[in-house]
Amino acid sequence: MAHRISTLISAFGVFVAAMLLIGAVVEYRAGASALWVAFGVLILVSAVYTLVRDIRRPRPRWRPRRPAADE
Repeated sequence: MAHRISTLISAFGVFVAAMLLIGAVVEYRAGASALWVAFGVLILVSAVYTLVRDIRRPRPRWRPRRPAADE
């Protein structure tokens, strides 16, 4: 369950990073510095990398508890 929550948080991070990039492009077109766009791209790339890493990470498998030797 924690793996799914982590993946969901990463997906939300990609969404937020994309909104930041869109805002940076709008501000750049209005005359702001191009560094905002560069930072927006950097944040988006790192968020996508995190999402891909979370999706590709193997999920832990449930294993039944082994009885102790003295049981």
